[in-house]
Amino acid sequence: MPSAPHISVAIPMMDELDNLDGLLSSLRRQSYKNFTTYICVNQPEAWHVSDDEYRTMVVKNNAETLRILNGVQDLKMVVIDRTTVGNGWTEKKQGVGWARKVLFDVISGQQLAGSGQVAGSEIIVSLDADTDFGEDYLGGVAELFESHAEIGAVALPYYHPVTGDEAVDRRLLRYECYMRHYLMNMQAIGNPYAFTALGSAMAFTVAAYRKAGGITPLQGGEDFYLMQKFVKTGRVMVAGNDREHLVVRPQGRMSRRVPFGTGPAVAMTIAEQKEKYPFYRKEGFEAVRATYKRFEELYEHEVETPMSAFLKEQLRTDDLWQPLRRNYKSRELFVRACRERVDGLRILQYLRTVGGEEPMDFEREPIGRIKEFREELVAVSRQRLAVSC
Repeated sequence: MPSAPHISVAIPMMDELDNLDGLLSSLRRQSYKNFTTYICVNQPEAWHVSDDEYRTMVVKNNAETLRILNGVQDLKMVVIDRTTVGNGWTEKKQGVGWARKVLFDVISGQQLAGSGQVAGSEIIVSLDADTDFGEDYLGGVAELFESHAEIGAVALPYYHPVTGDEAVDRRLLRYECYMRHYLMNMQAIGNPYAFTALGSAMAFTVAAYRKAGGITPLQGGEDFYLMQKFVKTGRVMVAGNDREHLVVRPQGRMSRRVPFGTGPAVAMTIAEQKEKYPFYRKEGFEAVRATYKRFEELYEHEVETPMSAFLKEQLRTDDLWQPLRRNYKSRELFVRACRERVDGLRILQYLRTVGGEEPMDFEREPIGRIKEFREELVAVSRQRLAVSC
């Protein structure tokens, strides 16, 4: 009988001292015991000599975090020090993207050491230190991969707890509703890039990570690009919120550490969110659907698609498809190449040209109605996932 898969939990940490006790408690109460936790405590090297009060405080908190982690005896843990003098990030190689890369690469490299091959059953679970998860979370992830051997990665369900501060909660809920609205519409058109990428809510096998070529470290959005790679090189599953034991609950705290994501979105005004995170119009998604439907026809001859003008401008060419016909001699490979060219990033860029419209007034609607709207989006997504399975 095959043994239970080993899970490596990867957690980047910077200024997470206040969340450390909660995280360790969540790890200790896991019903699934076959896991190792990898933590990268990090910040830029230059912060050691900074006069900035916040940076000085982060260095101090990181040092205390490192001290506590190095004293943990009851959890199997690997602590990576990118915080003490001489070990911090230098130049442009810094931020959560680099922390995730270090963690994922160390984990995948250790699984190869001495064996010459990837252990296919090894699973990497990506988390954040400020994320709550239940006692059956890791066991649920292991069971998911065991029962769906065809998948290489999974976008796990998430749910941001409200804070009780109405102004913050309005911004938090609007951003989450934006993400859920986007996913719901991508599911409606059956697009392969229908996923929500959160660094605190994804898991993948070591084999899938290596096949995808690893993570590209960025100042923000590295989780989106990694999930996009998984779509192009394998199969991605989206797990719904009906799987209660798999739901992670990230804090919706304000942050400007990265250019986009939950933290920066919560720090914005509603007006700023409308500009950066619009609720894209249905006709934009329908245009994407129509474009994808024409890929098979494009293998035979030229035909205009709703996205053709946009793609020609973005790719700076008037010859979108002939190079793909020359390089991919079967219809199946050609269609796959088209889907890789018109990927999740291109779709998002196109949708921005179509624009969006607000489904409600997030500044004035009763907060209870906004919460109801979130639940409606969750329910629709759940229903569409059930139909697609």
